[in-house]
Amino acid sequence: MSTAGTNRQTAIGRWAGLGPYYAMFPIDFAFNVIEQYSSLGDAVLDPFAGRASSVYAAAALGRSSCGIEINPVGWLYGRVKLKPATKPSVLRRIREIGEIAKAVSKEVIEELPEFFSFCYSSEVLRYLIAARNTLCWKTSIVDGTLMAIILVNLHGKRQSSLSNQMRQGKAMSPDYSVRWWKSHNLLPPEIDPITFLMKKVDWRYGKGTPYPLNGNVIFGDSMTSINRIHKNVIKGKQKPFDLLFTSPPYHSITNYHKDQWLRLWMLGSYDHPTILKGKWQKRFDSKSEYRDLLQTVFKNCAKVMSPDAVIYIRTDVREFTYQTTLDALTCAFPHKEVTTLVQPFTKMTQTALFGDKTQKPGEIDIILR
Repeated sequence: MSTAGTNRQTAIGRWAGLGPYYAMFPIDFAFNVIEQYSSLGDAVLDPFAGRASSVYAAAALGRSSCGIEINPVGWLYGRVKLKPATKPSVLRRIREIGEIAKAVSKEVIEELPEFFSFCYSSEVLRYLIAARNTLCWKTSIVDGTLMAIILVNLHGKRQSSLSNQMRQGKAMSPDYSVRWWKSHNLLPPEIDPITFLMKKVDWRYGKGTPYPLNGNVIFGDSMTSINRIHKNVIKGKQKPFDLLFTSPPYHSITNYHKDQWLRLWMLGSYDHPTILKGKWQKRFDSKSEYRDLLQTVFKNCAKVMSPDAVIYIRTDVREFTYQTTLDALTCAFPHKEVTTLVQPFTKMTQTALFGDKTQKPGEIDIILR
Protein backbone atom coordinates (compact mmCIF):
# COMPACT_ATOMS: atom_id res chain seq x y z
CA MET A 1 0.00 0.00 0.00
CA SER A 2 1.38 3.38 -1.03
CA THR A 3 2.17 5.99 1.62
CA ALA A 4 3.58 8.52 -0.86
CA GLY A 5 0.51 10.73 -0.67
CA THR A 6 0.04 10.69 3.09
CA ASN A 7 3.64 11.16 4.28
CA ARG A 8 3.64 14.77 5.46
CA GLN A 9 7.44 14.66 5.79
CA THR A 10 7.80 14.85 2.02
CA ALA A 11 6.84 17.61 -0.42
CA ILE A 12 4.59 15.20 -2.33
CA GLY A 13 2.70 14.22 0.80
CA ARG A 14 2.43 17.73 2.18
CA TRP A 15 0.95 19.19 -1.00
CA ALA A 16 -1.29 16.18 -1.68
CA GLY A 17 -3.77 17.24 1.00
CA LEU A 18 -4.14 20.83 -0.20
CA GLY A 19 -7.79 21.71 -0.25
CA PRO A 20 -10.60 20.44 2.01
CA TYR A 21 -13.44 19.46 -0.27
CA TYR A 22 -16.78 17.77 0.29
CA ALA A 23 -16.89 14.11 -0.88
CA MET A 24 -13.20 14.10 -1.83
CA PHE A 25 -11.12 11.03 -2.73
CA PRO A 26 -9.04 9.70 0.19
CA ILE A 27 -5.44 10.49 -0.74
CA ASP A 28 -4.08 7.00 -0.05
CA PHE A 29 -6.88 5.50 -2.18
CA ALA A 30 -5.93 7.69 -5.14
CA PHE A 31 -2.24 6.77 -4.90
CA ASN A 32 -2.99 3.05 -4.49
CA VAL A 33 -5.27 2.87 -7.54
CA ILE A 34 -2.73 4.70 -9.69
CA GLU A 35 0.06 2.35 -8.60
CA GLN A 36 -2.02 -0.82 -9.06
CA TYR A 37 -3.78 -0.05 -12.34
CA SER A 38 -1.22 1.97 -14.32
CA SER A 39 2.50 1.99 -15.10
CA LEU A 40 5.25 4.58 -15.36
CA GLY A 41 4.70 6.76 -18.41
CA ASP A 42 1.00 5.95 -18.70
CA ALA A 43 -1.59 8.70 -19.16
CA VAL A 44 -4.45 9.05 -16.64
CA LEU A 45 -7.78 10.85 -17.17
CA ASP A 46 -10.31 12.07 -14.58
CA PRO A 47 -13.36 13.87 -16.06
CA PHE A 48 -14.83 14.64 -12.60
CA ALA A 49 -11.63 15.75 -10.90
CA GLY A 50 -12.91 17.46 -7.74
CA ARG A 51 -9.80 18.68 -5.95
CA ALA A 52 -7.73 16.60 -8.41
CA SER A 53 -6.34 13.98 -6.03
CA SER A 54 -6.27 11.41 -8.85
CA VAL A 55 -4.54 13.82 -11.24
CA TYR A 56 -2.00 14.78 -8.59
CA ALA A 57 -1.32 11.17 -7.57
CA ALA A 58 -0.78 10.12 -11.16
CA ALA A 59 1.64 12.97 -11.85
CA ALA A 60 3.50 12.38 -8.58
CA LEU A 61 3.94 8.71 -9.49
CA GLY A 62 5.48 9.38 -12.90
CA ARG A 63 2.40 9.30 -15.08
CA SER A 64 0.99 12.11 -17.19
CA SER A 65 -2.48 13.15 -16.12
CA CYS A 66 -5.40 15.34 -17.06
CA GLY A 67 -8.52 16.24 -15.12
CA ILE A 68 -11.64 18.30 -15.76
CA GLU A 69 -13.47 20.17 -13.00
CA ILE A 70 -16.44 22.53 -13.24
CA ASN A 71 -16.24 23.91 -9.68
CA PRO A 72 -13.62 26.69 -9.45
CA VAL A 73 -12.76 25.79 -5.85
CA GLY A 74 -11.73 22.23 -6.74
CA TRP A 75 -10.07 23.39 -9.97
CA LEU A 76 -7.91 25.92 -8.14
CA TYR A 77 -6.80 23.38 -5.54
CA GLY A 78 -5.73 21.00 -8.30
CA ARG A 79 -3.97 23.62 -10.40
CA VAL A 80 -1.97 24.97 -7.47
CA LYS A 81 -0.74 21.71 -6.00
CA LEU A 82 0.42 20.55 -9.42
CA LYS A 83 2.40 23.75 -10.01
CA PRO A 84 2.64 25.97 -6.91
CA ALA A 85 4.34 29.36 -7.06
CA THR A 86 7.63 29.95 -5.29
CA LYS A 87 7.47 30.57 -1.56
CA PRO A 88 9.10 34.06 -1.66
CA SER A 89 6.61 35.25 -4.29
CA VAL A 90 3.64 34.07 -2.20
CA LEU A 91 4.98 35.67 0.99
CA ARG A 92 5.53 38.93 -0.87
CA ARG A 93 1.97 38.83 -2.20
CA ILE A 94 0.60 38.25 1.31
CA ARG A 95 2.25 41.48 2.44
CA GLU A 96 1.06 43.38 -0.63
CA ILE A 97 -2.56 42.38 0.01
CA GLY A 98 -2.07 43.49 3.63
CA GLU A 99 -1.20 46.98 2.44
CA ILE A 100 -4.23 47.09 0.14
CA ALA A 101 -6.45 45.89 3.01
CA LYS A 102 -5.70 49.05 5.01
CA ALA A 103 -7.80 51.04 2.54
CA VAL A 104 -10.91 48.85 2.87
CA SER A 105 -13.49 51.05 4.56
CA LYS A 106 -15.85 50.24 7.41
CA GLU A 107 -18.74 50.97 5.04
CA VAL A 108 -17.66 48.19 2.68
CA ILE A 109 -17.64 45.71 5.55
CA GLU A 110 -21.06 46.85 6.78
CA GLU A 111 -22.57 46.22 3.34
CA LEU A 112 -22.05 42.48 3.80
CA PRO A 113 -24.68 40.26 5.48
CA GLU A 114 -24.59 39.86 9.28
CA PHE A 115 -22.95 36.45 8.90
CA PHE A 116 -19.60 37.94 7.93
CA SER A 117 -19.18 40.12 11.03
CA PHE A 118 -19.89 37.07 13.20
CA CYS A 119 -17.60 34.83 11.17
CA TYR A 120 -14.55 37.12 10.87
CA SER A 121 -12.89 39.88 12.83
CA SER A 122 -12.82 43.26 11.09
CA GLU A 123 -9.09 42.93 10.38
CA VAL A 124 -9.52 39.52 8.78
CA LEU A 125 -12.55 40.69 6.81
CA ARG A 126 -10.63 43.69 5.44
CA TYR A 127 -7.90 41.33 4.29
CA LEU A 128 -10.34 38.91 2.68
CA ILE A 129 -12.13 41.70 0.83
CA ALA A 130 -8.81 43.09 -0.44
CA ALA A 131 -7.71 39.63 -1.59
CA ARG A 132 -11.09 38.95 -3.19
CA ASN A 133 -10.95 42.20 -5.15
CA THR A 134 -7.26 42.02 -6.09
CA LEU A 135 -6.02 38.48 -6.68
CA CYS A 136 -6.03 37.32 -10.31
CA TRP A 137 -6.36 33.70 -9.27
CA LYS A 138 -7.40 32.37 -12.68
CA THR A 139 -4.35 33.67 -14.57
CA SER A 140 -1.54 34.29 -12.07
CA ILE A 141 0.04 31.25 -10.39
CA VAL A 142 1.28 33.46 -7.54
CA ASP A 143 -2.18 34.90 -6.93
CA GLY A 144 -3.71 31.47 -7.46
CA THR A 145 -1.42 29.88 -4.88
CA LEU A 146 -2.20 32.53 -2.28
CA MET A 147 -5.92 32.28 -3.01
CA ALA A 148 -5.81 28.48 -2.63
CA ILE A 149 -4.12 28.83 0.77
CA ILE A 150 -6.73 31.38 1.81
CA LEU A 151 -9.51 29.02 0.69
CA VAL A 152 -8.04 26.13 2.68
CA ASN A 153 -8.11 28.27 5.83
CA LEU A 154 -11.18 30.37 5.06
CA HIS A 155 -13.31 28.44 7.54
CA GLY A 156 -12.71 25.61 9.96
CA LYS A 157 -11.77 24.97 13.54
CA ARG A 158 -11.62 28.13 15.65
CA GLN A 159 -8.06 29.53 15.97
CA SER A 160 -6.84 27.05 13.35
CA SER A 161 -8.58 28.93 10.56
CA LEU A 162 -9.48 32.54 9.78
CA SER A 163 -13.10 32.08 10.86
CA ASN A 164 -15.23 31.58 13.89
CA GLN A 165 -15.95 27.89 14.61
CA MET A 166 -17.22 26.14 11.46
CA ARG A 167 -16.84 22.89 9.56
CA GLN A 168 -13.90 22.97 7.17
CA GLY A 169 -15.10 20.80 4.29
CA LYS A 170 -18.50 22.44 3.81
CA ALA A 171 -19.76 25.97 4.49
CA MET A 172 -22.78 26.00 6.79
CA SER A 173 -25.97 28.00 6.40
CA PRO A 174 -25.46 31.67 7.44
CA ASP A 175 -28.63 31.76 9.59
CA TYR A 176 -27.75 28.50 11.34
CA SER A 177 -24.17 29.66 11.91
CA VAL A 178 -25.16 33.01 13.43
CA ARG A 179 -27.68 31.37 15.74
CA TRP A 180 -25.09 28.80 16.84
CA TRP A 181 -22.39 31.40 17.49
CA LYS A 182 -24.80 33.58 19.46
CA SER A 183 -26.03 30.66 21.56
CA HIS A 184 -22.41 29.75 22.39
CA ASN A 185 -21.32 33.36 22.92
CA LEU A 186 -18.59 33.02 20.31
CA LEU A 187 -17.25 36.19 18.77
CA PRO A 188 -14.90 35.91 15.78
CA PRO A 189 -11.29 35.28 16.85
CA GLU A 190 -8.91 38.22 16.64
CA ILE A 191 -6.30 37.07 14.13
CA ASP A 192 -3.56 38.94 12.29
CA PRO A 193 -4.21 37.57 8.77
CA ILE A 194 -0.71 38.36 7.49
CA THR A 195 1.06 36.50 10.29
CA PHE A 196 -1.50 33.69 10.14
CA LEU A 197 -1.12 33.13 6.38
CA MET A 198 2.66 33.37 6.50
CA LYS A 199 2.73 30.56 9.06
CA LYS A 200 0.48 28.45 6.84
CA VAL A 201 2.80 29.08 3.89
CA ASP A 202 5.84 28.17 5.99
CA TRP A 203 4.27 24.84 6.87
CA ARG A 204 3.04 24.04 3.35
CA TYR A 205 6.47 24.76 1.88
CA GLY A 206 8.29 23.19 4.82
CA LYS A 207 9.45 20.19 2.75
CA GLY A 208 9.76 22.14 -0.50
CA THR A 209 7.48 21.82 -3.51
CA PRO A 210 6.80 18.72 -5.63
CA TYR A 211 9.22 18.15 -8.48
CA PRO A 212 7.84 19.23 -11.88
CA LEU A 213 4.61 17.29 -12.31
CA ASN A 214 3.21 16.34 -15.71
CA GLY A 215 -0.41 17.02 -14.85
CA ASN A 216 -3.13 19.44 -15.83
CA VAL A 217 -6.65 20.31 -14.67
CA ILE A 218 -9.05 21.90 -17.15
CA PHE A 219 -11.60 24.36 -15.76
CA GLY A 220 -14.80 23.44 -17.55
CA ASP A 221 -17.68 21.07 -18.25
CA SER A 222 -16.78 17.44 -18.97
CA MET A 223 -19.67 17.20 -21.43
CA THR A 224 -17.71 19.43 -23.85
CA SER A 225 -14.12 19.59 -22.59
CA ILE A 226 -13.34 15.98 -23.49
CA ASN A 227 -14.03 16.86 -27.12
CA ARG A 228 -11.08 19.27 -27.04
CA ILE A 229 -8.90 16.54 -25.56
CA HIS A 230 -10.06 14.23 -28.34
CA LYS A 231 -8.86 16.71 -30.96
CA ASN A 232 -5.43 16.76 -29.32
CA VAL A 233 -5.32 12.96 -29.36
CA ILE A 234 -6.18 12.93 -33.08
CA LYS A 235 -3.46 15.52 -33.77
CA GLY A 236 -0.90 13.57 -31.76
CA LYS A 237 -0.52 16.32 -29.15
CA GLN A 238 -1.89 14.01 -26.47
CA LYS A 239 -1.30 10.27 -26.22
CA PRO A 240 -4.39 8.11 -25.63
CA PHE A 241 -5.14 7.55 -21.96
CA ASP A 242 -4.30 4.24 -20.28
CA LEU A 243 -6.41 4.68 -17.14
CA LEU A 244 -9.77 6.37 -16.64
CA PHE A 245 -9.99 6.95 -12.89
CA THR A 246 -12.81 9.04 -11.47
CA SER A 247 -15.81 9.29 -9.19
CA PRO A 248 -18.82 10.98 -10.82
CA PRO A 249 -21.18 13.04 -8.64
CA TYR A 250 -23.73 10.81 -6.92
CA HIS A 251 -27.40 11.19 -7.77
CA SER A 252 -29.36 13.46 -5.42
CA ILE A 253 -26.78 13.59 -2.61
CA THR A 254 -25.52 17.16 -2.43
CA ASN A 255 -25.10 20.43 -4.29
CA TYR A 256 -21.34 20.76 -4.68
CA HIS A 257 -21.49 24.47 -5.52
CA LYS A 258 -23.88 25.40 -2.71
CA ASP A 259 -21.72 23.39 -0.27
CA GLN A 260 -18.80 25.69 -1.11
CA TRP A 261 -20.75 28.97 -1.12
CA LEU A 262 -18.35 30.81 1.21
CA ARG A 263 -15.26 29.82 -0.78
CA LEU A 264 -17.11 30.70 -3.96
CA TRP A 265 -17.85 34.12 -2.45
CA MET A 266 -14.11 34.50 -1.91
CA LEU A 267 -13.64 33.79 -5.61
CA GLY A 268 -16.10 36.52 -6.56
CA SER A 269 -19.52 34.88 -6.32
CA TYR A 270 -22.57 35.59 -4.15
CA ASP A 271 -22.37 36.51 -0.44
CA HIS A 272 -24.98 33.89 0.48
CA PRO A 273 -25.75 30.25 -0.45
CA THR A 274 -27.17 30.23 -3.96
CA ILE A 275 -28.39 27.50 -6.28
CA LEU A 276 -26.60 28.36 -9.51
CA LYS A 277 -28.34 28.13 -12.87
CA GLY A 278 -25.76 26.00 -14.65
CA LYS A 279 -27.07 22.57 -15.64
CA TRP A 280 -24.28 20.73 -13.78
CA GLN A 281 -24.07 23.14 -10.83
CA LYS A 282 -27.09 21.76 -9.02
CA ARG A 283 -27.95 18.73 -6.89
CA PHE A 284 -28.24 16.16 -9.72
CA ASP A 285 -31.86 15.44 -8.74
CA SER A 286 -33.13 14.79 -12.28
CA LYS A 287 -32.72 11.13 -13.17
CA SER A 288 -32.85 11.79 -16.90
CA GLU A 289 -30.24 14.57 -16.75
CA TYR A 290 -28.03 12.46 -14.51
CA ARG A 291 -28.25 9.52 -16.91
CA ASP A 292 -27.47 11.84 -19.84
CA LEU A 293 -24.43 13.24 -18.04
CA LEU A 294 -22.83 9.87 -17.36
CA GLN A 295 -23.65 8.41 -20.76
CA THR A 296 -22.27 11.41 -22.63
CA VAL A 297 -19.11 11.80 -20.56
CA PHE A 298 -18.15 8.12 -20.60
CA LYS A 299 -18.96 7.80 -24.31
CA ASN A 300 -16.66 10.75 -25.03
CA CYS A 301 -13.99 9.33 -22.72
CA ALA A 302 -14.00 6.11 -24.73
CA LYS A 303 -12.78 8.08 -27.76
CA VAL A 304 -9.56 9.11 -26.01
CA MET A 305 -8.66 5.83 -24.27
CA SER A 306 -6.12 3.31 -25.52
CA PRO A 307 -7.50 -0.13 -26.55
CA ASP A 308 -6.10 -1.79 -23.42
CA ALA A 309 -7.12 1.01 -21.04
CA VAL A 310 -8.36 0.23 -17.53
CA ILE A 311 -11.52 1.97 -16.32
CA TYR A 312 -11.76 2.46 -12.55
CA ILE A 313 -14.90 4.20 -11.26
CA ARG A 314 -15.96 4.73 -7.66
CA THR A 315 -19.66 5.38 -7.19
CA ASP A 316 -22.55 5.15 -4.76
CA VAL A 317 -23.82 1.65 -4.03
CA ARG A 318 -27.46 2.82 -4.01
CA GLU A 319 -29.38 1.12 -6.79
CA PHE A 320 -30.12 4.00 -9.17
CA THR A 321 -26.69 5.64 -9.01
CA TYR A 322 -24.88 2.32 -9.27
CA GLN A 323 -26.99 0.89 -12.09
CA THR A 324 -26.94 4.14 -14.10
CA THR A 325 -23.17 4.30 -13.78
CA LEU A 326 -22.75 0.65 -14.71
CA ASP A 327 -25.06 0.97 -17.74
CA ALA A 328 -23.20 4.05 -18.98
CA LEU A 329 -19.85 2.32 -18.62
CA THR A 330 -20.84 -0.93 -20.33
CA CYS A 331 -22.38 1.05 -23.17
CA ALA A 332 -19.23 3.15 -23.62
CA PHE A 333 -16.85 0.19 -23.19
CA PRO A 334 -18.84 -2.84 -24.44
CA HIS A 335 -15.87 -5.17 -24.94
CA LYS A 336 -14.38 -4.92 -21.47
CA GLU A 337 -14.90 -7.29 -18.58
CA VAL A 338 -16.53 -5.84 -15.47
CA THR A 339 -15.61 -6.55 -11.86
CA THR A 340 -16.86 -4.76 -8.76
CA LEU A 341 -15.50 -4.15 -5.28
CA VAL A 342 -17.95 -3.13 -2.54
CA GLN A 343 -16.48 -0.51 -0.21
CA PRO A 344 -18.53 -0.26 3.02
CA PHE A 345 -18.13 2.92 5.01
CA THR A 346 -15.84 2.19 7.93
CA LYS A 347 -16.28 5.55 9.67
CA MET A 348 -18.86 8.29 10.00
CA THR A 349 -19.68 9.76 6.61
CA GLN A 350 -19.39 13.45 5.80
CA THR A 351 -23.17 13.80 5.50
CA ALA A 352 -23.53 12.61 9.11
CA LEU A 353 -21.58 15.66 10.22
CA PHE A 354 -24.42 17.83 8.97
CA GLY A 355 -27.36 16.12 10.61
CA ASP A 356 -28.00 13.20 8.26
CA LYS A 357 -28.14 10.20 10.61
CA THR A 358 -29.45 7.62 8.14
CA GLN A 359 -27.37 4.50 7.66
CA LYS A 360 -25.21 4.74 4.54
CA PRO A 361 -24.74 1.55 2.50
CA GLY A 362 -21.30 2.55 1.25
CA GLU A 363 -19.68 2.87 -2.15
CA ILE A 364 -18.71 0.49 -4.90
CA ASP A 365 -15.78 0.40 -7.31
CA ILE A 366 -16.49 -0.64 -10.88
CA ILE A 367 -13.46 -1.85 -12.81
CA LEU A 368 -13.43 -2.58 -16.52
CA ARG A 369 -10.46 -4.06 -18.40
